[in-house]
Amino acid sequence: MPLALKILIAGGFGAGKTTLVSALSEVRPLQTEEVLTGAGLDTDDVSGVEQKSTTTVAMDFGRITINDDLQVYLFGTPGQDRFWFLWDELAFGALGAVVLADTRRLADCFPSIDYFEQRGIPFVVGVNCFEGSRRFGLEAVRDALDLDPDVPLVLCDARDRQSGKLVLISLVEHVARQRGEPVPVG
Repeated sequence: MPLALKILIAGGFGAGKTTLVSALSEVRPLQTEEVLTGAGLDTDDVSGVEQKSTTTVAMDFGRITINDDLQVYLFGTPGQDRFWFLWDELAFGALGAVVLADTRRLADCFPSIDYFEQRGIPFVVGVNCFEGSRRFGLEAVRDALDLDPDVPLVLCDARDRQSGKLVLISLVEHVARQRGEPVPVG
């Protein structure tokens, strides 16, 4: 039986969580996407992501097999406040988390960052580089998010499998450093 590692993919509404899980998963990902309706107009703030027509209502799930002895399970969290009651269950047993940040709506990732900081769950921040969004230097984003200097911050494209892998590697290396374990090189 292979060892299973659980990683959360979090962030604000429309940050790219479902897209990242889909890009990384070697199996058809489980998605709980539902169409945004008029009933959510007062609840769903789509400013900056006006093209978005669906939302995750429970979670996304994907799997990556590293080798015969190791599998990574990806759990994409819902990005809206009304679904936060699911987070404690999803976070149980997680190795760590990726917080996706969208510079068009940077403040939306604060609740995710706060959640992981308060629970001592290691995390990295992946700045999802959307087409047409303003580009900011990593230090400007770090300052805006008030991240501790040891929290890794990386640029990524949630649509690109290789880019997503680099974010996951950054997380695993971060967790290893926090635990005082050797960080694999190469």
